[in-house]
Amino acid sequence: MQFVFLAIGLAAGLLSGLFGLGGGIVIVPALLFFAKMEPSTATGTSLGALLLPVGALGAWQYYKNGHVNVTASLLIALGLFAGAYFGARVGLSLNPATAKKSFAVFLLLVSARIWFTA
Repeated sequence: MQFVFLAIGLAAGLLSGLFGLGGGIVIVPALLFFAKMEPSTATGTSLGALLLPVGALGAWQYYKNGHVNVTASLLIALGLFAGAYFGARVGLSLNPATAKKSFAVFLLLVSARIWFTA
């Protein structure tokens, strides 16, 4: 199972550096499908992995090329800090089936929005 976790991290890291995504779009679904975790455990595990400055090297590359708005990054981080707390409280109150279905609807809406605005 350790190889699966390492592969999930590698894939999330590559996609994070490429598209700026990782936790919710890559790590959580991968943990649901490949590690057979419950949604709350997958979400908590993803947040645990993201506690470390995992994006630091990727962000540094973008920053060196003038593609990081530092003020926006800090404000988003502040929002993430508070939002993750309240999101976790709500997420933990959902039953696993409702959590999976809600996540699937979210992904469909995001996908449709990106598709139709491309």
